Amino acid sequence: MRAWWVGNPGPISTRPLVQGNRTDPRPKAGEILIRVSVCGVCRTDLHLAEGDLPPRGANVVPGHEAVGTVLETGSNESRFAPGDRVGVAWLGGTCGTCTFCRRGKENLCLAPTFTGWDRDGGFAELLTAQEDFVYAVPARFTDEQAAPLLCSGIIGYRALKRSSLPPGGRLGIYGFGGSAHLTAQIAMHQGASVFVMTRSAEAQALARSLGAEYVGGAADVPPVKLDSAILFAPAGNLVPYALRSLDRGGTLAIAGIHLTDIPSLRYADDLFYERQVRSVTANTRADGVELLAIAADMALTPTTTTYDFARADQALDDLANDRITGAAVLHVH
Repeated sequence: MRAWWVGNPGPISTRPLVQGNRTDPRPKAGEILIRVSVCGVCRTDLHLAEGDLPPRGANVVPGHEAVGTVLETGSNESRFAPGDRVGVAWLGGTCGTCTFCRRGKENLCLAPTFTGWDRDGGFAELLTAQEDFVYAVPARFTDEQAAPLLCSGIIGYRALKRSSLPPGGRLGIYGFGGSAHLTAQIAMHQGASVFVMTRSAEAQALARSLGAEYVGGAADVPPVKLDSAILFAPAGNLVPYALRSLDRGGTLAIAGIHLTDIPSLRYADDLFYERQVRSVTANTRADGVELLAIAADMALTPTTTTYDFARADQALDDLANDRITGAAVLHVH
């Protein structure tokens, strides 16, 4: 099969992704084999290629927003049958026995596996996945529309929940890429007012077109105090700006898996009056099920930029240099 994998992690300008042929994978018991149609390109894939996330195995295949059809099941009894359309997301497996799994907090599992990091992902023609961590794709979405929902959508949805946004509240969003533009639509659908701070002119235009109440630069001060905020940009220097934008009792959720260092905070200016910071760590399967149901019900509209499979490295380069509006998607088949 054709695939891309991480050779020597480094700046994307050094082309750390390698394209070539790999042996076709086979499903083990409890797994399914999927013919990949499309795969979303996530900033986590960029962090992996550049070494911000050290690869957990040699020559790992990135990609954790894969949509395709089931070719084969590894067990006689399976939730899926050949021909079913399915989606594979970031959380690829958990131990099921640790304290956090038993509490229903499997996103904090002590021994998780992640698609495109611990196990080969969707930058390939074929993919195996644990069937218990695979999603049925709502019929109303095309493969291209569904792909970004599987990470950008799910993680954004969890970040929205972590931000403790009150009903009808004011939400600030810092950075406006694949995840943020989906989260903004959900928040507005739920009755929130959305204020977007981002450096990209194209992203600013997208935010306006989606109905954001205010759009400004990444470090601009919104015109009103915010009830909640989500930081999607992997820029720790924006944390003080986001905190200072919050009203009393406001919450900042940081959605990324990687963040540059946060500058020193001034307690009185940045945290007092019960403002707080929360991180967002992966997701539970329940988050994914909820997000897909909400997305289908409200007709969530992903904005996508498509790339041929042979241009996966260019997609990451464009992502690194803010040349993508919305979410990038690779067409594999």
